[in-house]
Order: sequence, then C-alpha cells, then structure tokens
Amino acid sequence: MKVYSIDGITPVIDPTAFVHPSAVLIGDVIVGPRCYVGPAACLRGDFGRLVLKEGANIQDTCVMHGFPGTDTVVEEDGHIGHGAVLHGCVIKRNALVGMNAVVMDGAVVGESSIVAAMAFVKAKFEVPDRTLVAGSPARVVRELGEKEIAWKSAGTRQYQDLAVRSLNTMQEVEALTEVEPDRKRLSFEEDVIPLYQVKEKSE
Repeated sequence: MKVYSIDGITPVIDPTAFVHPSAVLIGDVIVGPRCYVGPAACLRGDFGRLVLKEGANIQDTCVMHGFPGTDTVVEEDGHIGHGAVLHGCVIKRNALVGMNAVVMDGAVVGESSIVAAMAFVKAKFEVPDRTLVAGSPARVVRELGEKEIAWKSAGTRQYQDLAVRSLNTMQEVEALTEVEPDRKRLSFEEDVIPLYQVKEKSE
C-alpha cells in the first residue's frame, strides 16, 4: 500500500485490518479493527480526519476526503460499495452506500439504511435509520424490511471474512498462461445473493 504522512500526521492501520497494496492513505486516516480497504481506494486525510470503525469496508476505487476541520466517518459495519465517494459525511453503524453513490458534506446516512447505487446525497441531508434512499438528489423511497437488513449484514460479514482471507492468503504472483484442469472455484460458508433475488424469493 501507499501510506504517506503529511504535516507530521501518519495514517493508523489496525493489525487486523486489510488494506490492499494499491490503496493510497494520506495523513489523518484511522483504519480500525477488521476493516477492509479495497484496491485503488484513496483515503486522503490531508484536510480533515477520515475514520473507518471496526468491521467497516471501503471497496475498490472509493474516495474519502473532507474539508479542513471535518471528520468523514464510516461507523461499525459500514459498507461502502465500489466507486463511491464520501466527502465530509457520516455513515452510521451497519449502513450501506451503493456503487458509485456520492455522499456530500454534512450528510448523515442513518443506521442500517441503504443508499442506492448512483445516488447523490446532497450536503446536510439526513437519511433516516432503516430506510432506502435513491436518486439525484437522493430521496427517501421507503423503510427497509428485516430481510433486506439481514442481507446487508451478511454481505458485510463476507467483507470482514475477506479481510482475514486477504491477510492470510493474498500474494502477488505471475498469471498462469492457461486454465488448469479441474480449476477450483471459491467457496463460502454463507451465500450472499443480489438483493433483487432476495426480493424475488420473498414474493
């Protein structure tokens, strides 16, 4: 990974967290226990403080940043999908921010809520707990059901497991030149399916 201090402030990474070697962390960044930081994520704490609390994940190509004097925080079990941007906001415990969503300054994404993919959460907007928001600008669509929240939690557990798997087994290698016979597949103790399939099963 690329880790840089600035003005004498150095990022902090808990030993149980996994930060991909291609991620960039600068300055006032605090990565807590059991966190996962994906490939090409950029956590740029050169103005405000950036905090990932226990069990949170911020996936590939995500960006975290904030204005001077602000804290950008992902609370416990927060789940930040591929390509999302967080700027000077707070993502509460067990919330999910979907792929390529943007959450702006002063916004608060409530506990166990979901920000849909591609949503734009405007500055100072407050997402209520246990709700789905979508659109640009994001608006409350409805309350979330127990099955949807359980689905989110299961996905986050897989990323917590991925942090362990990555610490234990990920290594840089040369690619093979052909597919080996009986190539094995990845296997998981807990299956997590796309949310639309969860809805289809419950109908």
